[in-house]
Amino acid sequence: MFIFNKRYFYLTIILFLIEVCIAVFVNDSFIRPFIGDALVVILIYCFIKAFWNIHSSLVALSVFAFSCTIEIFQYFNFVNNLKLQKYKILAVALGSVFDWKDIIAYAISIVTVLWLENKT
Repeated sequence: MFIFNKRYFYLTIILFLIEVCIAVFVNDSFIRPFIGDALVVILIYCFIKAFWNIHSSLVALSVFAFSCTIEIFQYFNFVNNLKLQKYKILAVALGSVFDWKDIIAYAISIVTVLWLENKT
């Protein structure tokens, strides 16, 4: 079950660096909120696949469910209700604004991942 897959590990690092660049240098209404959300789902998928030999469909659906759960937490203002806003990294990771477009971005990412995985 536990493995080390260099390909997914390198993809994880590259996606993480892209996410950091987006967070630091981009402040727009499309790349940061939509592309950033789409890429983070792929990043999580690649991280899991870098260390565990789990079927792609199971990982993809689990990552999608996890992402949607975080989005639901945002709908219920989870960060503020639990007084977590003072923990900046945690507050940014959990987010604070629910948006249906985020769920669409997650779904597009997962469909893309599954298509690419089944293509090879």
